[in-house]
Amino acid sequence: ESQLVASGGRSVQAGGSLSLSCTASRFPFTMYTMSWFRQAPGMEREGVADISRGGTGLWYADSVKGRFTISRDNAKNTVFLQMDSLKAEDAAMYYCAVARLGAGLGASNYTYWGQGTQVTVSS
Repeated sequence: ESQLVASGGRSVQAGGSLSLSCTASRFPFTMYTMSWFRQAPGMEREGVADISRGGTGLWYADSVKGRFTISRDNAKNTVFLQMDSLKAEDAAMYYCAVARLGAGLGASNYTYWGQGTQVTVSS
């Protein structure tokens, strides 16, 4: 069974930065576009960022464009999300996910996701 373990979430003040990471195992990581999405209580799931298999294709939600950076290290089966200039509205549970094969960047179409890591932003 595929496994995704996300970490790095914590409480941070508005304007601060966080770096999330997600280590994948038990599936061919380099074959898949990887994604981060988030979900706040009572809110719908929101796609945050995607990165193509080789790392050259990127997509960001308008709400995070210019503040968040997604990257991956295929040698370590790890995907990252650097979050800068955090806002209160960024607070959510953040999940890394495996994009469905054939889904385009920004499609928010996932086959599997991990347990999530909580990001809290205080103003």
